[in-house]
Amino acid sequence: MIEALKYGGLPLLAYLLGSIPFGLVLSALFRNQDIRNKGSGNIGATNVLRVAGTRLALLTLFLDVFKGALPLFMAVHLMEVPESLRGQAYLSLIAISAFIGHLYPLYLGLRGGGKGVATAWGCFLIISPVSALVTLLVFIMMACFSNRASMASLSGAAVLPMAIWYTTHSAVVTLCAATITVLIIYRHKDNIIRLVHGTESTIWGN
Repeated sequence: MIEALKYGGLPLLAYLLGSIPFGLVLSALFRNQDIRNKGSGNIGATNVLRVAGTRLALLTLFLDVFKGALPLFMAVHLMEVPESLRGQAYLSLIAISAFIGHLYPLYLGLRGGGKGVATAWGCFLIISPVSALVTLLVFIMMACFSNRASMASLSGAAVLPMAIWYTTHSAVVTLCAATITVLIIYRHKDNIIRLVHGTESTIWGN
């Protein structure tokens, strides 16, 4: 029972932490705005940038990454998770929990969550820093090339499972990455339609 509580606590913490809508909170506190009613309506850093400015957007980005990284960091360093199949499955469970928390936040009634890109990146920054770096470089390259955050996010997500496989050779963690990639693509379905029609919003303006 003690072991069950010990190892069940971090996935729960990951979900609860992932559920904190930092973009919404920061915009409400410092701009007295509900970003769900402005811009794209998303609570992530990109919409915060459009609605509330660069500083709050960067802080939102940092906190969204942090809430993915922290529970994984705790699992690796406090729980002494071994590099075994069980350990890989445990880390994957925590990553999925934090990611799902951002998509379907408890504090917003399981609705109105973000797309999860930054939180997912925070998770994999701990699991596989090299893979996280690869996806970040892809994101930056595509952001500069297309001037669209959605295109950059989709491109980074697309290479994530391959990067994870080549760096970890773990089928379990790769499956976790693939699952998160599919969910990121699904959450971007409206963005994909706008990209196809050439009506997607730009990052830095037209």
